[in-house]
Amino acid sequence: MERYDLVYRLYDEYDTKTLREYQEFVDVFPAVDSRVALEHWQEATEELEARKDEIRSDFAAGETFAEIAARATRDQAFTALDLETKYGRAVNVLVLDVDETLRSAGGTDNEIPRETLHLLTEFHDAGVPIVICTGQTLENVKGFAIQGLGSEIVHSGNLSIVYEAGTGVFTPGHGAATKQLLYEDLDETIRSVFDDVRSRVLPEAPEELRRGCHLQGNEFNVTMKPNYETGSADARDTIDEALVYLIDLLADAVGRTLEGAATDAGIDAAGESDGLTLDGQTVAAWTRAFYAAQDPEIRGVLESEGAYPDLNADDVPDSLAAVLERIDVAYYEADAAEIGSLELNKVIGVERALEVLGVDDPFALVMGDSKSDLRVMQWVDENNAGIAAAPEHASRDTLEHVLETDELVFDRGKSVDVLRTVYALNRLARLG
Repeated sequence: MERYDLVYRLYDEYDTKTLREYQEFVDVFPAVDSRVALEHWQEATEELEARKDEIRSDFAAGETFAEIAARATRDQAFTALDLETKYGRAVNVLVLDVDETLRSAGGTDNEIPRETLHLLTEFHDAGVPIVICTGQTLENVKGFAIQGLGSEIVHSGNLSIVYEAGTGVFTPGHGAATKQLLYEDLDETIRSVFDDVRSRVLPEAPEELRRGCHLQGNEFNVTMKPNYETGSADARDTIDEALVYLIDLLADAVGRTLEGAATDAGIDAAGESDGLTLDGQTVAAWTRAFYAAQDPEIRGVLESEGAYPDLNADDVPDSLAAVLERIDVAYYEADAAEIGSLELNKVIGVERALEVLGVDDPFALVMGDSKSDLRVMQWVDENNAGIAAAPEHASRDTLEHVLETDELVFDRGKSVDVLRTVYALNRLARLG
């Protein structure tokens, strides 16, 4: 209990709130060409160090406790202590989703907050690799990573980007292993299905849907995004319609593969496939039933769109199920409808990133909000390889997993709170 007593004493005897305010001011003070402003920053820095010196001189492990007090609240410090007691080790890699995790359209104006970016640089400077793990395209991620963290960190050899939910991995500074196109390892059957869907998805879309959405510029996955503000009613209506359309288009592409030749089937304005039938039902109907059984959110959309078939998913013909079991359909309410390969996911991408980064015995902090992030969280849990955190608005299953493990739930746009907790955990773990 000695460390708990020391943490109690730290927060009872010192004005840690003011200390944190000084630390945050010093950390995120903008670069300005003003003598007066710089003098103010220098005064704050001197006051910060003076307050830290009081703690340094009063505790045996003074540097550790001074830094914890300057970064973490009382609750964050005690959570860190609980985690250190439970696991007995420091986090040695960060695996971070971006959208609605590090940044939020509703909480941070879709920008990663400066205090979050600064703390990430602190982890990097401490030698903790960063794996950005996202469904976005590589070019998008590289752009905001360089803008937010700086080119030096992005190209340091200690940062990796798992993009398009695991279809590729980009780790600058590692020679031939810098960019790995994992989708090239898929067999011809699956690649041809994706090529077929990608080539037809916008040209064959109903006119209203075509005006209301666009295709994300992926290398492999097929992602339909709304031409409206994410989360708005118009975006929700568009993505719900897009989901049904995408499922039926996928069904038709798989049907073509099953027949072994192109068919004359198409998708009409209502999103119905009139092509290949199996066991007396269209491939589209069986495909809808298959994915409705996989995900209650998808089922809910199909029901609300009047597209839910009265079929038992257990009766899906084996030849069709064998292909669909390898393809993921993802629905992100009012944000995106997507198909991807189940043989390529964030777990596969993270494993490859850790291999390139040389993290042989990972204990990761995994932060995310979606079902694709949940797979990584479950992977680290099953392998005793880390801890998980999620925003309060995460998908139901993701939130349930986090609450059942270490309860690291944070407010919208406040991912920095968990990073501060882990910062404190790593400081405590150094004490041995």
